[in-house]
Amino acid sequence: MVNYARRRIVNEEILLDWNEIAEKYGYVHVGTCRVSPDHHFLAYTIDVTGKERFLLQVKDLQRGCIIPTIRIEDVVSLAWAQDSRTLFYTLCDQSQRPYRVQYTTLGSDPVYVVDANNPKDGLRKIHDRVSGVQFFLEHHRGFFYILTNAHLCHGKGLLDGNYYLARCHVEGAKLTNWQKIVVPKEGTVIQDMDVFDEHLVLYLNRKDSPIICSIKMPIQPSNKKEMDIDDLDPWYFPMPSNSCSVVPGSNHDFTNSTYRVVLSSPVMPDLIVDYDMSRRTFSIVHQEEVLGISSKTRNNEAHEWMNISDAYFCERKEVISEDGTIVPLTILYSHKAHKMGQSPGILHGYGSYGEVLDKSWCAERLSLLDRGWVVAFADVRGGGGDDPSWHKCGSGLNKLNSIYDFVSCGDYLIKEGYVHKDQLAAVGHSAGGLLVAAAINMHLKLFRAAVLKVPFLDICNTLLDPSLPLTVLDYEEFGNPRIKSHFHSIMKYSPYDNISRGICYPAMLVTASFHDSRVGVWEAAKYVARIRETTCSNCSPLVILKTNMSGGHFGEGGRSGQCEELAYEYAFLMKVMEQLDASKRDSN
Repeated sequence: MVNYARRRIVNEEILLDWNEIAEKYGYVHVGTCRVSPDHHFLAYTIDVTGKERFLLQVKDLQRGCIIPTIRIEDVVSLAWAQDSRTLFYTLCDQSQRPYRVQYTTLGSDPVYVVDANNPKDGLRKIHDRVSGVQFFLEHHRGFFYILTNAHLCHGKGLLDGNYYLARCHVEGAKLTNWQKIVVPKEGTVIQDMDVFDEHLVLYLNRKDSPIICSIKMPIQPSNKKEMDIDDLDPWYFPMPSNSCSVVPGSNHDFTNSTYRVVLSSPVMPDLIVDYDMSRRTFSIVHQEEVLGISSKTRNNEAHEWMNISDAYFCERKEVISEDGTIVPLTILYSHKAHKMGQSPGILHGYGSYGEVLDKSWCAERLSLLDRGWVVAFADVRGGGGDDPSWHKCGSGLNKLNSIYDFVSCGDYLIKEGYVHKDQLAAVGHSAGGLLVAAAINMHLKLFRAAVLKVPFLDICNTLLDPSLPLTVLDYEEFGNPRIKSHFHSIMKYSPYDNISRGICYPAMLVTASFHDSRVGVWEAAKYVARIRETTCSNCSPLVILKTNMSGGHFGEGGRSGQCEELAYEYAFLMKVMEQLDASKRDSN
């Protein structure tokens, strides 16, 4: 039986006001925030240009002022030492790749450098880098707890696939000395961990559903060589059903037994929950209110979190792709406004870097749902899935699988009557733009409109230029076109290189950002120019190029700027679908 703790009301203290910074610069993207162990200082990074080059500043929380002597450009990450005066930070080079660790001491002028080329001079190496192998280390009472996918074989780190938890003494932190202690059963994947003084928090995935549990620390030895999670008396955090997004809150206190999580789903407004791992109770700290809905749908009995599933329906379907692979498809629509076989719809996709497609709560989305639109999310290969193989099966030489999956999901929405056959739109951001544009090239009649946001379209030419910030890093994700087999693979789906001549294309809104450091502003411009030049001259499709001159890869800064961008996209989609309706009426 779950006990519910009362929420304690405390006075609010604003440590960093993003709105105030945004008013000063016109744009702000806050990167990392870290409070010193003694709570006297706040170190944070901000980008005020949209170029994703972050400035490190430190605020004295006791005096309420910024320390003027610490202003460091191009900081990627940071961490406090236990003395609360020494601050470590990682710098990036001109190509925005992390390459150096430095530290500064508050109250002193010198800056000490640790050269990554000579790690023995200050850094201790745990293991050599191995392609495809990852290590995440946390220290706890003389041990390193290591979340990794390295196969323990003859002292070499080989790709094993799924992640497990290993442990070793700090003094003997070599791969040959590691001991596997937690190996999940088949069907369960460990995705992340957080270590505290008395508890270990594990982020799990079972059947593509997020699960979080806590285990008492330190983990006691067992007669069994390897243990499953359930052997350790875990407490699985109670969560609402259909929770698609689980994000950790600010959990920086190592001694704390309360763990904060932000939960969200397409039909559940963002929910902040505190889980007391010692008492195994939880309390709701805050949930976003929805005018006209919140008071009617909040359940004051067993579960106090609120969802809006009475008004909006969210269902998960399994779509069979071209090669027989089952692809998850999440479909969202209004009970009242949706009309089977007649409604317009949007299909979202990403499918790269092993990233899970964002399906969290979006209040602005209600505007479309109330108009009868369907909003769907295709979790295609190449993105995040049940295990690491989902990413591998949609990247590199397997990238075409992502596109086949996306097309299959679009076909499903139409064939099953969720969306009218002439009113399906597609939306893709960044690498998701590559996915959508490639799908359009392959199946021109499937989509009637598309929104490509700062899209990666001229992939071959971009990957041939190693001076660009992400090119070298993207070789692992998409391939290196200087290698013949990779070149032929990329050219099969490259959006810019596969535009069909003399064929009708759907209406498109293509956006770009002048200060985008990830995707060059020229990619969208070249793509739109070629679409206008080579496609059918009789139908003259509506193709809009909208260039943001102030923001970066993620658009305008601040909530108002993002809302304006989304309103523009929605207006474009609704206008296109209205014109299609009008043309059909005229033809009848």
